[in-house]
Amino acid sequence: MYAPASLWPPGGPLLVAGPCALESEAMAVRVASELAAQCASRNLPFVFKASFDKANRTAGSSYRGPGLDEGLRWLDAARGAADVPILTDVHLPSQCAIAAEVADVLQIPAFLSRQTDLLAAAAATGRAVNLKKGQFLAPWQVKPALTKLSAAPQVWVTERGTSFGHGDLVVDFRSFVTMSEATSRLIFDASHSAQTPGGGGDRSAGDRRWIPVLSRAAAGAGYDGLYLEVHPDPATARSDRDTQWPLHEVGPLLDAFLAVRAARLSTASA
Repeated sequence: MYAPASLWPPGGPLLVAGPCALESEAMAVRVASELAAQCASRNLPFVFKASFDKANRTAGSSYRGPGLDEGLRWLDAARGAADVPILTDVHLPSQCAIAAEVADVLQIPAFLSRQTDLLAAAAATGRAVNLKKGQFLAPWQVKPALTKLSAAPQVWVTERGTSFGHGDLVVDFRSFVTMSEATSRLIFDASHSAQTPGGGGDRSAGDRRWIPVLSRAAAGAGYDGLYLEVHPDPATARSDRDTQWPLHEVGPLLDAFLAVRAARLSTASA
């Protein structure tokens, strides 16, 4: 296991990336290994993410993943092959201690960001916790959730857009300033921010064209962490295919994010 303090050095950049839902052990190993190599060449800390169960899919018939036991085995294989820390979602308090045997970071899904028992169980594992800010929350409303996570050794907050009417999300980059008053570990989820929830009728849709634009804007606004869903062939992805970023196109997107971030820091210190 990675010590929480080593996952994300203070003040530095971070990439959290991987497929939405685990589809096979081989794909998990491939994506983790290729992303690890891309990040190593840029001296960019990297955490591999993937879900063993997508319990909040739009339709009950949608693919959810391999389940807890098989999914954790695949994640452990990815960790071993790529030598990287692992992040995965938990949906029930009973999953937390089991997932923490493999995962370095437990993620609270956005729809569950106020579930007290789940947050308390995740914090009690001693792992770092990534809180996805609910689409229904104002930025100042993350503070009570952070209080519920006070037992965790390290807490990250990830912005993923705010509900805007029916079936759309909008990103208010002013939120960064408000949330930075509560925590310095803020991540921007460019993939889910490009979604149109339920836009596909029985599934979420979206437009990945906005991912680079949103990523650059986030770097300029102050986010040091970037969160991406990445797939070797997004058109065939079994979950969130419209907003997963192609694996072979990750490099230029990272370079743009890091360049804008560097310009922001340079301007701030001038």
